[in-house]
Amino acid sequence: MQAAAIMARMPVPGKVKTRLVPPLTPLAAAWLYAGFLQDAVDRLAGLDEIHPFVAYTPPAAEGFFSRIVPLGFSTLPQAGEDLGERLAGISEALFSRGATAVVLCDSDSPTLPGRYIREAFLRLGKADVVIGPSNDGGYYLIGMRKFTPCLFSDIPWSSAHVTQRTVEAAERLDLSVSLLEPWYDVDTAADLDRLCREVAASPKDAAVARHTRHALVGIGLLPQAQVGGRNAQCRT
Repeated sequence: MQAAAIMARMPVPGKVKTRLVPPLTPLAAAWLYAGFLQDAVDRLAGLDEIHPFVAYTPPAAEGFFSRIVPLGFSTLPQAGEDLGERLAGISEALFSRGATAVVLCDSDSPTLPGRYIREAFLRLGKADVVIGPSNDGGYYLIGMRKFTPCLFSDIPWSSAHVTQRTVEAAERLDLSVSLLEPWYDVDTAADLDRLCREVAASPKDAAVARHTRHALVGIGLLPQAQVGGRNAQCRT
């Protein structure tokens, strides 16, 4: 079984995308993140022969995530004091369920093409570890062929050294590493500006980031002409 999991948070104002406040309000940031999350789910739903999961936090959000994921998805609660412990815990849970390859994806890269995740699994046919580096020094996905908790230990999370330190950890374990093309996640005002420009320049009927487009229109960062129909929703 090839398993892919989205590392997700419940879109509660004041709890998600806090580095975007300002320029956004806490409510607008949560609304936008709800769009990111829905696009991440759609991305996994479009991949064949992959068992999709949503790994959620906080644990009390089980009901919320069970309602929003489509048929065929499974949900798992995250547990741990920091991101490293949560990533290790989810990878362990997936391997214990029989996964032969695991890819863990962020929920902050709404325009990431699904082919990057497919490519990660292809590369795991030869490499022990696959990393999709973000432009800020982190990563938008990490894949592995076996449970390797040391990949997540002593990593300076939320820094520009996450990918570098993860590669070094793999090399100390004599594991081969394959790097995908870089992409960007949306954490800062500059990232948000880039996202707006990218979405505005793409066809408004494009499948990529359609929920994010709705959210950007709903919070006033794109004109209404960019989209039709209902806007994305977030929990208030």
